[in-house]
Amino acid sequence: MNDLLRRGADWLQQQRTKHLAGEVIYQRGAASVTLPATIGRTVFEAADEYGTIVRHEARDFLVLAADLILSDQVVLPERGDRIRERQGDRVFVHEVMAPGKEPAWRYSDPFRTTLRIHTKAIDVETT
Repeated sequence: MNDLLRRGADWLQQQRTKHLAGEVIYQRGAASVTLPATIGRTVFEAADEYGTIVRHEARDFLVLAADLILSDQVVLPERGDRIRERQGDRVFVHEVMAPGKEPAWRYSDPFRTTLRIHTKAIDVETT
């Protein structure tokens, strides 16, 4: 039964990548890779030092884990990496991060096929 569930999940992830994704550039230092990503969001809530609930919204990029290849190696996201997203004549630059001690990424499925990478917009470039 597990194989059937895994095959179904793999098929769904491939369909998401094929039909619901656009190309982005993932960068770590001088290394980069162009890969398909689906846009999502995550809302984080945390209490500040006064007990007030503060909400942070992250722009998420869902990518196939096997596609995140830098310097000929499959890697996992790291805080500080950059994702460049083109929209028309603008390129939005996002930094991989999450508020507080939250992880900057997580697996988005039980089979660790897809990564959900949390980011914050840090720059907009015009081309």
